[in-house]
Amino acid sequence: MTATLIVGLDGTGSGERAVAYAKKLAKLIGDCELLMVYVIEWSPYTFQTAEENSERHKRREEEIVMASERIVNPAVSSVQSDGITARGIVRHGDVADLLDAVAVEEKAEQIIVARSSEGGFVKRVFGTSTANLVMHASVPVTVVG
Repeated sequence: MTATLIVGLDGTGSGERAVAYAKKLAKLIGDCELLMVYVIEWSPYTFQTAEENSERHKRREEEIVMASERIVNPAVSSVQSDGITARGIVRHGDVADLLDAVAVEEKAEQIIVARSSEGGFVKRVFGTSTANLVMHASVPVTVVG
């Protein structure tokens, strides 16, 4: 049975540290898949006109493509080049909620994120979101220094 580890990416060095730790863990586990997840902060609860919603949907799709190309695909390639099975996902929404939701959907064993002083995840995850993730996640959460 393959173990699945969720790796939270943020597009900075802290995300790279999470990937590096996840690679080490995957090699120790053996039969393991790393699922790289990048979450674009996005709230569905804004009130807009139909035209604004149409534009927002288009912008949302463009953001997914850009995040995949710039952040997720390079991380997946890096992991695969080390002989580890990997794939990537980009989603819009709340970081903590979505990382947990993906972990549940994928029946993951663990979520791995990194703390940072570079902005990015530190603001999105290592503050209130990290506390929420650690306290409410359905699986263990590892926060890499």
